[in-house]
Amino acid sequence: MKSDTFVLSVDPEAPPPGIAGAVVAIGNFDGVHRGHRAVIFRAKQLAKKLGRPCAVLTFEPHPADFFAGAPTIFRLTSRDAKAHRLRELGLDGMVVMSFDARLAGLEAEDFLQDILLRRLGAAGVVVGYDFHFGAKRSGTPEFLRRRGAELGLTVEIVEKVTADEQGSIEAVSSTATREALAAGDVAAAAALLGHPWSVTGEVIHGAKLGRTLGYPTANLALDRNCGLRHAIYAVEVELDGARLKGVASFGRRPTVEDNGPPLLEIHIFDFNGDLYGREIEVFFIAFLRAEEQFSSLDALQEQIRRDEAEARRILAA
Repeated sequence: MKSDTFVLSVDPEAPPPGIAGAVVAIGNFDGVHRGHRAVIFRAKQLAKKLGRPCAVLTFEPHPADFFAGAPTIFRLTSRDAKAHRLRELGLDGMVVMSFDARLAGLEAEDFLQDILLRRLGAAGVVVGYDFHFGAKRSGTPEFLRRRGAELGLTVEIVEKVTADEQGSIEAVSSTATREALAAGDVAAAAALLGHPWSVTGEVIHGAKLGRTLGYPTANLALDRNCGLRHAIYAVEVELDGARLKGVASFGRRPTVEDNGPPLLEIHIFDFNGDLYGREIEVFFIAFLRAEEQFSSLDALQEQIRRDEAEARRILAA
């Protein structure tokens, strides 16, 4: 059963219309990487078999942030970006449960009864082989399988998957992806995710130095926990359904001055429109060079010309 409308439901008290009685894949799914998709695709197969909608159950904030008492995780996907990726994969919806003290302290049996059955009305559940839930991670895949059978809930456990159609996924994880991005290796991150890593945000005003140098930029303030290496990248920009090409700098602009928090500055090739206040998605395609300090604005401008030429060459390929 496939809905034409993707449902995003936060803390539902009753099964959300459109995905009531769904087959539910459970997890954080940060990045929606190739390993996550093994669970998601199994859920889609089960949903098709049962004639049910298919949805993901995930949690905000990230449990690690909750237990740390503050946002600390370099999130690969925001809540809305995650929903966008899941919709692209053909799911019917995403349910977000607030991860708070109550949820963290919920016993495994109560999680099953209250969250999965009462509030979602789930017909089936699909989880990875290492999935644990409930207080002190007491809910194991074996417990879920046994209690599910007793309650008429179809449960499938996805064992460790070592390869997909793109090759080995032995090394695929959200942690490995974060490490690749911290090194600036956006190509490796794309290989782990199965798609280029991207960020979405509203274009804000900057110092307008780029315009002075002949390279106007669209500026995004990324999450303060973003661990992407400060560097120059070849990028693509999603705008009104079109993919535009460009070059982007992420960092603190050391040639000018240490000017506050890191900023993503994107120069879109052959584009003259006004983007202030618009939301854009930026896809990181290739690493060009590390951020560096130049002796003058003239030297910086000359390097920007070289960066543009290199980015055009890479993106044309």
